[in-house]
Amino acid sequence: MSDTTRPAIEMTGVTKRFGATEALCGLDLAVPAGTVCGLLGPNGAGKTTAVRVLATLVAPDRGTARVAGHDVVRAAEEVRRVIGLAGQHAAVDEGVTGRDNLRLFGRLHHLGARRARERADELLTRFDLADAADRLVRTYSGGMRRRLDLVASLVTSPSVLFLDEPTTGLDPRSRQAIWDTVKELADGGTTVLLTTQYLEEADRLADDIVVVDHGAAIATGPPDRLKAAIGSQVAVTLADPAQLAATAVVLSSMTGGDARVDVAERTVTVLTMPGVSVLLPSLVRELDGAGVVAEDVAVRTPSLDDVFLALTQESADARESADARESGDAGRAA
Repeated sequence: MSDTTRPAIEMTGVTKRFGATEALCGLDLAVPAGTVCGLLGPNGAGKTTAVRVLATLVAPDRGTARVAGHDVVRAAEEVRRVIGLAGQHAAVDEGVTGRDNLRLFGRLHHLGARRARERADELLTRFDLADAADRLVRTYSGGMRRRLDLVASLVTSPSVLFLDEPTTGLDPRSRQAIWDTVKELADGGTTVLLTTQYLEEADRLADDIVVVDHGAAIATGPPDRLKAAIGSQVAVTLADPAQLAATAVVLSSMTGGDARVDVAERTVTVLTMPGVSVLLPSLVRELDGAGVVAEDVAVRTPSLDDVFLALTQESADARESADARESGDAGRAA
């Protein structure tokens, strides 16, 4: 009997080095069964390496990783039987039809000819690809090709699905179709680990977010909790862009935060510290005193973009401080 209380995806202290590059540096991860986890981070943060370790494509140097209770090193075959993987680049063959691609995937997974045909037909109908099923994949749009690639990862009805940037380069309509597919799978009980560069995508789909930087998790939690943890966003929109600098000074002095200026949008925004409240009447009086004419002044919940920028900047600042301390220690030792 399976342990339903155990996370469907687990990583504990996982490290992975490629030559001089440490792609993963003690990564911890726990994804409950039947949920969607969004794995976010800058380019090179280690997201794809984490997926490759979990999918048994590369072995970790240290630490442990388990999928559906199976160790990815000691029980790699068992892991492969329960997972689906859609990577950044489509794995389907463009020289054959969509239907034949799915049948081939089924045969490769030992479904048998009859079951492979039945499964291909089921998936093509379910994910609105039946009308294009007998066309060569090279005639598909980019969105259709990515959707077929995602469908191919579902041929074996996996309980755990890894999606590595599945909507990169897609137009908004195609992206929405992929989102609908992921939500349908999660609603049906599939555990999904999603890496993405689109923060709106993670906000829409993920039950929990893990932010990774330099191979380690720097924040974990539901999107709303991560947003609340960095405070509120104060935004001022101006009539005259020449007053942006003066507005930034007022906002920084009142909140203690670093103001961000968007010249094109004529806005100045700042993230307040958690627990710091900004009274709009007081802010308006300060702006009036500085001669600033504001079209709009608002306090808003920060976006996931704000969370990402704040966390990765904090991580970068911490690394710079550590490097400076090490340099100072080395200098004193010399």
